[in-house]
Parts: sequence; C-alpha cells; structure tokens
Amino acid sequence: MEPSKTEIVVLGAGPGGYTAAFYAADRGMKVTLVEQHPRLGGVCLNAGCIPSKALLHATEILREAKDSAARGIALGAPKVDLDKLRAWKDSILDKLGQGIKGLAQKRGVQLVHGRGHFEGSQTLRVETVDGQKFIAYDTAIIAVGSKAALPSAFDLGNPRVMTSVEALEIQEVPRDLLVVGGGYIGMELGTVYAALGSKVVVLEVLPSILTGIDPDLVRPVSRFAQKAFKEIRVNTKVLKMATAGKRIKVTIQLAGEQREELYDRVLVSVGRVANIGDMGLENTKVAKDDKGFVKCDAHQQTDDPHIYAIGDACGGVLLAHRASKQARIAVEAILGEPSVFENIVIPAVVFTQPEVAWCGLTETEAKQKGTEVKVAKYLWGASGRALTLDRPEGLTKLIIEPETERILGVGIVGSGAGELISEGVLAVEMGATARDIADSVHPHPTLSETLMEAAEVFYGTATHTLARKES
Repeated sequence: MEPSKTEIVVLGAGPGGYTAAFYAADRGMKVTLVEQHPRLGGVCLNAGCIPSKALLHATEILREAKDSAARGIALGAPKVDLDKLRAWKDSILDKLGQGIKGLAQKRGVQLVHGRGHFEGSQTLRVETVDGQKFIAYDTAIIAVGSKAALPSAFDLGNPRVMTSVEALEIQEVPRDLLVVGGGYIGMELGTVYAALGSKVVVLEVLPSILTGIDPDLVRPVSRFAQKAFKEIRVNTKVLKMATAGKRIKVTIQLAGEQREELYDRVLVSVGRVANIGDMGLENTKVAKDDKGFVKCDAHQQTDDPHIYAIGDACGGVLLAHRASKQARIAVEAILGEPSVFENIVIPAVVFTQPEVAWCGLTETEAKQKGTEVKVAKYLWGASGRALTLDRPEGLTKLIIEPETERILGVGIVGSGAGELISEGVLAVEMGATARDIADSVHPHPTLSETLMEAAEVFYGTATHTLARKES
C-alpha cells in the first residue's frame, strides 16, 4: 500500500496536539492529525480539565445555596438529577470537540481517526475502522498525553474502583467514597462528590495534601476540606484492596498499625503515566527516561531527529497550557527557528475550594535553593470584594528579589485564583517590579486589587492593612 505523504504528522489531538497541528498549518505546512478517540480534545477536554471544571461549577451552586441562608436568602433543599447533570456536562464536551474539528477542517489539517504505530522514523501506520493506513512524513510530533496510574494492588477489575475517568462520569453518588491520593485531582473530585452528598475520606501517604505547594496557600484548602469531607488522613498508606460484596475492602497502614475499612466506591488518584505503550517507539531512535516518559531536549526534539514530543508524553509538569506552549516551540524548531522551552513561566492552578494558583519561584523553592527573597502578603480578610463574596479566607503573596525588587513569583489562594494568576505570569515574564504593580491602578472593589495591595505591603504603604517596610 502506497503511503500518503505529509510534512508533519501529529499523534494526539489534545491541547498540545491540536495546537501543534493548527500552528504548523498556519505557518504553511501540510499537516496530518491522528487521534484514536472519536471526539477531538484529548484527555483535557474529554476526561480531565473541562468536565471536572463543569462539575465543580455545578456543585459549587449547591454549596452557595446552602451558605446563602446565613445571608438571609433561604432556598429549599436542592434536587440533583445525575442524568441531566451528565448530559449538560457532555454537551459542553461535544460543543468544544466539534469546534476543534471545524477549526482543523478550515485550516486544511487532514484528520485521521485511529491508533498510530511507528513503522520507522518516518512512517506511521494507523489502525482505523476502515483498515490500515500508512503515512509517510518529514517530522512527527508525539502528543499522546497521559492516563491515570492504577497500581496492580488496586486494579480489581471492579467498577467501584475508579480513576478520574470513571469518577467524572458520576454514575452514582456513593454514600462512602475513599479518595486515595491528596493531590489536585483527588482534592478536586473529592470536592465534587462531597457537595453531591458523599462522605469523603482522603488518604495521603505524604505528610500533607497538595504536596509541593507553599503551606500557607494550602492551609485554607485544608480547612475547607476538613469541614466538607468526612476525614483527611496524611501519612497513611493503602496496602491493598479487595471486593467485598457490593463494597470495597481497603487495608490501610496508619501510625504503624493496619486496619480494614469498607467503602462504596474508591477513587485512585496517585499520579499519571504517559500513553506511549504499544506505539512502535522501538522502531525509532526515541528514548525514554527512567520514569517512562519520552526524552526530549529544549527544542522538544527526541533522540530521533525526525520525531518531537510535547506535553504529558515527555513528563514534567502535566498541564494543558504547558503542552500548548511546547507545541509552538516544537513547530518553530522544525521550521529552523531558535525557539526553546527555557525560562518560560508556566502557571499552575488547583480548582479546589478555594482555588490555589501560583507561578514563577515559590517560597518553598526559594528556601530549598537558598535564594534570598522578600515575601509580601495581603490577607483577603481586608478585601472588600472578598467579603462581599463571603470568601475572606484568601491570600495573595509576591516573591520579590530584594536588590532589584523584581517579581520572581506570585502565589494566590482564594475565589477565582485561577483567573487572577495571569497578572502574576505577566509580571514575572516581563520582569516587572513590585513598584510597577503598586503603581498600576487596579479597579475597586475587585480581587485583582489584592496584587496591588500585596506590592504596597512590600513598601509599607498598603491602604487597607497595616504593614511596616523593613528598614
């Protein structure tokens, strides 16, 4: 069979893959985009960022309705129709998926649905419903994403043991839900199910939930979760699971002692692994690192000069917007432009209650590296807008270089932190100083003001809080 020919073939139509395909097409290249899922968008759109945010928004309404009684607005007991909730969530995914498909067609990107397998460094075999299709290419970009890790001790073949994929389908609201792993996925989905009525227990093997995030940013999330969830246990290890009738028997180790507990469902959220198995990489020069991710350089090029890798497939911080940035870098590198993934500010957001967001250097990293910094904090209890939203638990902080007063990092916890962090990204990316932010007039009353007031705290001149600048 004579293979079709293209300049660039992109494997995977997630935020990294479709960005690479669209950008390459915009730059005048002939592009083929290969995706095995019927709907484009990758894990982010189909079983990650988008559906989880839809469910977080929907269930936050439940919480708001309950809290409104204290504001003098009493609402009746809410009724949840899971079928309608699921249909609403899926309608968003369909709309976005169709949008991506339409953009691909208008750009002249050839879409091939099927699973790709490398026959060599410049030939891809795609298993489609209509049989095998061979594609000859100049360059390939691997953008196949990642999937939830499910350790063999937890893989019972029982639908009551879920990963994030199954949890987002909300087939039922279990009375007792165990979440194994206190990272961002476990905490976000735990928040959803707790709002729907589940008694949620979170087990985390490390000393804290949301490990790696500055402790002062985690604290408000932990306080909320301790009220909304049945229990959060840290320094706790899950040893094994077993089916026990219509429940799951879980053996845990806590404080050196073993105990057995029963749950209606279990959500396993203990990390993610790259979707690079059975791709024929052994037929290329592509190498993997010791964690099973594709090795690539700052241009996103693998050890095979004809193949690049972006996003979750090459490890690191697994974020959709990081994959999208790497997509552009890979395309520019293929075009021979001096584009590298170095010194790029990548924000991170955890959509818990409240949200946590940060970018650039964190206070924890500064301490670990021995980097001298000044930290300016503004507590949202002094924010008029935060109080009108009934969300005074927030905090905005700036990590500042003492000599230059340049903003090295920004951290925010509070309502809408994910929307606010972009100003921090711009400040760090542009080399802004605390004075630049302090002198930039922010509208009142808004949560964005907290960035300006944090900068004013650094100078000891914050209007709405007392702060003395160190001499």
